[in-house]
Amino acid sequence: MILENNKKIVSLVADEIWNQGKLEVCDEIMSVDAKYHGPHMPNGAGTRENWKQAITMYRNAFPDCRVIYEELIVCDNIVIGRWKATGTHTGNFPGIEQITGKQIVISGITIYKLANDIIIEAWEQLDLLGMWQQLGFISLPGSKLKGGKK
Repeated sequence: MILENNKKIVSLVADEIWNQGKLEVCDEIMSVDAKYHGPHMPNGAGTRENWKQAITMYRNAFPDCRVIYEELIVCDNIVIGRWKATGTHTGNFPGIEQITGKQIVISGITIYKLANDIIIEAWEQLDLLGMWQQLGFISLPGSKLKGGKK
Protein backbone atom coordinates (compact mmCIF):
# COMPACT_ATOMS: atom_id res chain seq x y z
CA MET A 1 0.00 0.00 0.00
CA ILE A 2 2.84 2.43 0.82
CA LEU A 3 4.47 1.79 -2.56
CA GLU A 4 1.24 2.54 -4.46
CA ASN A 5 0.66 5.66 -2.37
CA ASN A 6 4.20 6.93 -3.13
CA LYS A 7 3.57 6.31 -6.84
CA LYS A 8 0.26 8.20 -6.64
CA ILE A 9 1.92 11.17 -4.92
CA VAL A 10 4.62 11.43 -7.59
CA SER A 11 2.01 11.07 -10.35
CA LEU A 12 0.50 14.33 -9.11
CA VAL A 13 3.70 16.12 -10.11
CA ALA A 14 2.95 15.55 -13.80
CA ASP A 15 -0.84 15.35 -13.73
CA GLU A 16 -1.68 18.35 -11.58
CA ILE A 17 1.41 20.51 -11.13
CA TRP A 18 2.94 20.47 -14.61
CA ASN A 19 -0.06 19.72 -16.79
CA GLN A 20 -2.69 21.74 -14.94
CA GLY A 21 -0.49 24.39 -13.33
CA LYS A 22 -1.81 23.72 -9.83
CA LEU A 23 1.20 25.00 -7.88
CA GLU A 24 -0.71 24.69 -4.61
CA VAL A 25 -0.31 20.92 -4.98
CA CYS A 26 3.43 21.44 -4.37
CA ASP A 27 2.53 22.60 -0.88
CA GLU A 28 0.46 19.46 -0.32
CA ILE A 29 2.94 16.86 -1.56
CA MET A 30 6.33 18.46 -0.92
CA SER A 31 7.84 19.24 2.46
CA VAL A 32 8.29 22.94 3.23
CA ASP A 33 12.03 22.31 3.71
CA ALA A 34 12.42 19.90 0.79
CA LYS A 35 15.51 20.07 -1.41
CA TYR A 36 15.16 19.98 -5.19
CA HIS A 37 18.35 19.32 -7.15
CA GLY A 38 18.37 20.18 -10.83
CA PRO A 39 20.01 22.26 -13.54
CA HIS A 40 17.42 25.05 -13.22
CA MET A 41 17.95 25.48 -9.47
CA PRO A 42 20.21 28.17 -7.99
CA ASN A 43 23.64 26.58 -7.53
CA GLY A 44 22.14 23.20 -8.47
CA ALA A 45 19.83 22.83 -5.45
CA GLY A 46 16.77 24.72 -4.36
CA THR A 47 13.76 24.80 -2.12
CA ARG A 48 10.14 24.00 -2.76
CA GLU A 49 9.61 27.69 -3.60
CA ASN A 50 12.49 27.64 -6.10
CA TRP A 51 10.93 24.58 -7.72
CA LYS A 52 7.58 26.36 -8.03
CA GLN A 53 9.36 29.34 -9.62
CA ALA A 54 11.06 27.03 -12.15
CA ILE A 55 7.73 25.37 -13.01
CA THR A 56 6.16 28.80 -13.51
CA MET A 57 9.05 29.86 -15.74
CA TYR A 58 8.69 26.78 -17.98
CA ARG A 59 4.88 26.94 -18.05
CA ASN A 60 5.06 30.62 -19.05
CA ALA A 61 7.44 29.82 -21.90
CA PHE A 62 5.57 26.66 -22.94
CA PRO A 63 1.92 27.23 -21.91
CA ASP A 64 0.76 24.04 -23.64
CA CYS A 65 3.37 21.89 -21.89
CA ARG A 66 2.51 18.28 -21.14
CA VAL A 67 4.57 15.99 -18.92
CA ILE A 68 3.98 12.26 -19.08
CA TYR A 69 5.68 9.67 -16.92
CA GLU A 70 6.69 6.92 -19.30
CA GLU A 71 7.75 4.81 -16.34
CA LEU A 72 7.55 5.05 -12.56
CA ILE A 73 9.73 2.71 -10.53
CA VAL A 74 8.94 2.51 -6.84
CA CYS A 75 11.34 1.09 -4.28
CA ASP A 76 10.30 1.74 -0.70
CA ASN A 77 10.54 5.51 -0.16
CA ILE A 78 12.20 6.23 -3.54
CA VAL A 79 10.23 6.81 -6.75
CA ILE A 80 12.07 7.14 -10.04
CA GLY A 81 10.16 8.83 -12.83
CA ARG A 82 11.31 8.61 -16.44
CA TRP A 83 9.34 11.27 -18.25
CA LYS A 84 8.74 13.04 -21.54
CA ALA A 85 7.73 16.70 -21.86
CA THR A 86 6.28 18.44 -24.88
CA GLY A 87 5.41 22.05 -25.49
CA THR A 88 5.39 24.97 -27.88
CA HIS A 89 7.58 27.99 -27.18
CA THR A 90 4.97 30.75 -27.27
CA GLY A 91 5.85 32.65 -24.11
CA ASN A 92 8.76 34.52 -22.57
CA PHE A 93 11.74 32.57 -21.29
CA PRO A 94 14.42 34.36 -19.23
CA GLY A 95 17.53 35.04 -21.28
CA ILE A 96 15.82 34.47 -24.63
CA GLU A 97 14.84 37.59 -26.55
CA GLN A 98 12.64 35.99 -29.19
CA ILE A 99 9.70 33.64 -29.02
CA THR A 100 10.29 30.89 -31.57
CA GLY A 101 6.88 29.23 -31.81
CA LYS A 102 8.76 25.91 -32.10
CA GLN A 103 7.60 22.67 -30.55
CA ILE A 104 9.92 20.65 -28.36
CA VAL A 105 10.02 17.12 -27.05
CA ILE A 106 12.49 16.43 -24.25
CA SER A 107 13.02 13.64 -21.78
CA GLY A 108 14.33 13.40 -18.27
CA ILE A 109 14.58 11.40 -15.10
CA THR A 110 13.61 12.56 -11.64
CA ILE A 111 14.33 10.63 -8.46
CA TYR A 112 12.00 11.47 -5.58
CA LYS A 113 12.57 10.62 -1.92
CA LEU A 114 9.44 10.52 0.23
CA ALA A 115 8.75 10.35 3.95
CA ASN A 116 5.35 10.38 5.65
CA ASP A 117 3.49 10.79 2.35
CA ILE A 118 5.38 13.86 1.12
CA ILE A 119 8.39 14.49 -1.10
CA ILE A 120 11.39 15.52 0.96
CA GLU A 121 14.05 15.56 -1.76
CA ALA A 122 14.31 15.21 -5.52
CA TRP A 123 17.06 14.99 -8.11
CA GLU A 124 16.36 15.80 -11.74
CA GLN A 125 18.26 15.48 -15.01
CA LEU A 126 16.71 16.66 -18.25
CA ASP A 127 17.72 17.11 -21.87
CA LEU A 128 18.35 20.87 -21.89
CA LEU A 129 20.80 20.48 -24.79
CA GLY A 130 18.03 18.89 -26.85
CA MET A 131 15.64 21.67 -25.88
CA TRP A 132 18.05 24.42 -26.96
CA GLN A 133 18.75 22.53 -30.19
CA GLN A 134 15.06 22.13 -31.00
CA LEU A 135 14.47 25.82 -30.32
CA GLY A 136 17.27 26.61 -32.78
CA PHE A 137 19.56 28.43 -30.36
CA ILE A 138 22.50 26.04 -30.64
CA SER A 139 23.79 23.54 -33.12
CA LEU A 140 26.12 20.62 -32.62
CA PRO A 141 29.42 20.34 -34.47
CA GLY A 142 28.90 18.93 -37.96
CA SER A 143 25.31 20.08 -38.32
CA LYS A 144 24.56 22.43 -41.19
CA LEU A 145 21.62 24.26 -39.65
CA LYS A 146 20.87 25.64 -36.24
CA GLY A 147 18.90 23.16 -34.23
CA GLY A 148 20.99 20.24 -35.53
CA LYS A 149 18.81 19.56 -38.60
CA LYS A 150 20.71 18.73 -41.77
